[in-house]
Amino acid sequence: LLCFRTSLVAPLILGLLLQSPLAELSIVTQPNIVLLMADDLGIGDVGCYGNDTIRTPNIDRLAKEGVKLTQHVAAAPLCTPSRAAFLTGRYPLRSGMDAINNYRVIFWTGGSGGLPPNETTFAKILQQQGYSTGLIGKWHQGVNCESRNDHCHHPLNHGFDYFYGMPFTLISDCQPTETPEMDRVFRRRLWVYTQTIGLVTLTAALGRLTGLISVRWKMLTCLAGFSLLFFIAWFSSYGFVRYWNCIMMRNHEVTEQPMVTDRTTSLILRESISFIERNKHKPFLLFLSFLHSHTPLLTTEKFLGRSSHGLYGDNVEEMDWMVGQVLDAIDKEGLKNTTLVYFASDHGGWLERQEGKRQLGGWNGIYRGGKAMGGWEGGIRVPGIFRWPGVLPEGTVIDEPTSLMDIYPTVVHLAGGVLPQDRVIDGRDLMPLLQGTVEHSEHEFLFHYCGIHLHAVRWHQKDSGAIWKAHYVTPVFHPPGAGACYDRGFCPCFGEGVTHHDPPLLFDLSQDPSEAKPLSADTEPLFDTVIRKIGRAIEDHRRTLTPVPEQLSLYNVVWKPWLQPCCGMFPFCWCDKEGDN
Repeated sequence: LLCFRTSLVAPLILGLLLQSPLAELSIVTQPNIVLLMADDLGIGDVGCYGNDTIRTPNIDRLAKEGVKLTQHVAAAPLCTPSRAAFLTGRYPLRSGMDAINNYRVIFWTGGSGGLPPNETTFAKILQQQGYSTGLIGKWHQGVNCESRNDHCHHPLNHGFDYFYGMPFTLISDCQPTETPEMDRVFRRRLWVYTQTIGLVTLTAALGRLTGLISVRWKMLTCLAGFSLLFFIAWFSSYGFVRYWNCIMMRNHEVTEQPMVTDRTTSLILRESISFIERNKHKPFLLFLSFLHSHTPLLTTEKFLGRSSHGLYGDNVEEMDWMVGQVLDAIDKEGLKNTTLVYFASDHGGWLERQEGKRQLGGWNGIYRGGKAMGGWEGGIRVPGIFRWPGVLPEGTVIDEPTSLMDIYPTVVHLAGGVLPQDRVIDGRDLMPLLQGTVEHSEHEFLFHYCGIHLHAVRWHQKDSGAIWKAHYVTPVFHPPGAGACYDRGFCPCFGEGVTHHDPPLLFDLSQDPSEAKPLSADTEPLFDTVIRKIGRAIEDHRRTLTPVPEQLSLYNVVWKPWLQPCCGMFPFCWCDKEGDN
């Protein structure tokens, strides 16, 4: 019996001794997880994706020490829906986080829309698995539902133990020296209406005084009252955007209102490193959601003028430095080999964001289009980099379709959690692909929405290697051929600003990643077959959709004074608790 046992044990010991270090470390359970997400960063802005003029040595180091994805795509081309999909692993229209109107993101901290409380984020599952979970930086998924302090959409109600950052998003209105950005055209229109009503009121009053117009004083009083009420109605929100939207919070407490932009970068970095240091003795999830590289491009003096791409390039280089500081903190605590680090952007760069001759938005490399464009690659193809020494192979490049939604099942699996069984999860576990145990991505079809409108679909034909992409709707660029909607500032999803294609525009991204040469039945023998196959996939996909409340409806996105987070007695909302400390 002893000999028999020895004969079984000896090969087992020999096999373990002969295992590669990669295999040994692959059994590490519950790694620390650090998710780094840039804001509005174009895939062409990063060195390891081809940029040789903006310096990103720390992001490039991640790619050199890990796995770089070349077909990593966002589920939406704008912040709010893309991040909702990232957090839930589901297309944003499944949670009501895609819009039927032109208000396609959370517009006010004091709005009532946001990530529904019944959605299960990966943070919530990891929290249940014993992880310490923290979100530092941008949220942009709403705050309140019915009262100022219900915090139904707040990060702490979605699985994060700790939150420090902006419940909204960075906008130029947060910087007093910058030109206002939020609803700029609509705001100008409101000023014109106000001036017109005021001019009519003044003209009528002068006419009454001079006897040229026969009008009662009561009518004039009513007209003047209406003018005043109209002005107050819109100026009470748009006149104080910096106070209502540009705020910082720590957990449930407002700490800066308005935020002091000069120190935001240092505070976010300090909080990130502090979270790592506090939680180094147990598994942790850190989601560092950068405010870089969104306008107004907050950049400290140390980095101003360093790049050859103006303020935008300076801002990207500062973000890369912050990435390096976080990586150094992980190394310092001896956590490098037990930490999965992921870097991505929430969507493509904003081509139309300009002030005069200054380009304030990102560059999307060879890919057509940009932010807000639901179908074109430039709006949705983003950097995607994973590093986990000893578990993921170094210097690997994977040219397979993957999605930001894939992070959800990937981290849930690593934490030992179970995916929700009562809803559709659109993401796929990436670990087999990242480790090289499978050759192809699990995604056969990916659906590209602009708001709730399906603009394009890609089909990964795995047996041939072709990646077909059919565009059913595309934006109308202005000026023609410019590659963006410079007349509007954003490309629309529907209406006069788009073109519908029947048959759809078809590209093979494996041969034409820039989407420059549409195929036709005359030039592509498989054209009809591919279009039919994608059409059936759309029908199957739509059968999985169920009606849900619209979080970005007009009612939900408008400012509601009773929902506005306030660190004083509303409307006297002002505080600087960081300065006091």
